[in-house]
Amino acid sequence: MSTYRRISIALFAAGVATFALLYSTQALLPELSAAFEVTPAQSAWSLSLATIGLGVALLITGPLSEKAGRTPLIHLSLILSGLIGLACAVAPGWHALLGLRLAQGVALAGLPAVATAYLREELPASFQARAAGLYIGGTALGGMVGRLASGTVASAFGWRWALATIAVIGLICAGLVLALLPASRNFVPRRQAAMTWRALTDPALLSLYAIGACSMGAFVAVYNALGFRLTSAPFGLSAAAAGAVFLVYPVGTLSSTVAGRLADRYGRRAVMPFGCLLTAAGLLLTLPDNLPVMIVGLALLTGGFFCVHGLASGWVPVRAHAGDVPAGQAASLYLFAYYAGSSIFGSLSGAAWSAGGWVAVVALAAVFVTVSGVLAGALRRVPILAAR
Repeated sequence: MSTYRRISIALFAAGVATFALLYSTQALLPELSAAFEVTPAQSAWSLSLATIGLGVALLITGPLSEKAGRTPLIHLSLILSGLIGLACAVAPGWHALLGLRLAQGVALAGLPAVATAYLREELPASFQARAAGLYIGGTALGGMVGRLASGTVASAFGWRWALATIAVIGLICAGLVLALLPASRNFVPRRQAAMTWRALTDPALLSLYAIGACSMGAFVAVYNALGFRLTSAPFGLSAAAAGAVFLVYPVGTLSSTVAGRLADRYGRRAVMPFGCLLTAAGLLLTLPDNLPVMIVGLALLTGGFFCVHGLASGWVPVRAHAGDVPAGQAASLYLFAYYAGSSIFGSLSGAAWSAGGWVAVVALAAVFVTVSGVLAGALRRVPILAAR
């Protein structure tokens, strides 16, 4: 098996594991609320604390990888997060579960912080964008698996078996990564302190951080409010039927992979604005009170989002390396902005829904998509740096 294929399969599996574990409790919130006698808002902390732990830990694991190396951190992250997932399944109480979910988020940070930096170092430039797209495609599939598998198992056997199932899936993926992912050959340890300012001042990197935050904010805002719309008039779907919309996630797997291939051929600068336009088109198609049209809109929005995110996340370490910025540090800053956008911008959708219904949610998301599109267009004029 070629090195490119081994790396691609391994990081695809790693992406599946990371996002399946991260979002494993999202479909279980009603069960957790009933089991521990907490409110729906309190049950949501089982997801929020994992995301917070991941976001904050990224600021540590990225710089740490510049000294400790990429592959050891990837292996440790996947194995430890899977084991913590098993512990979550037998948590004796609510606060224990919350503490374990926070720890799981911290453990998960090791993979996304260094995956794109590893790709930049270990693969030729002509393969980097498509491999990064495949990795992001794995995260899209993992997000769907985490939501759908946990909900399905929980309905038959309860939430504890659901969390155990996702943990086992994570550990199987960790085993694949251990077997397939080659050890770093081109990693060179470097000092960190003098590099932080460059990671925070390069105009292209700042634009990419903002694109990650805004595109994720728009995406999460739509999906956070989507359940309210689908279970309300005129659709009136059950909660289970409304949850089936996550089946459009494989479109993101396909779009990020295709976008990576196109970027290897035509360049990221040319392809990213198209991803923003695709997202905007999908967003507008969610406005009519027509379920088939809305599903098509969600599919286009999902495809456009993962196209943009796949290109941006893969572009960051390449730009960082060319500007003599540690790739792991820049990737961590991008992902910190990405999850901040999810937490801050995405949380505004509840207020938008209460204030003006779905039209207000779409208007909010449209602002973020517009900012992403403007920045993607501006990146076409930013000077290219020659790799050093």
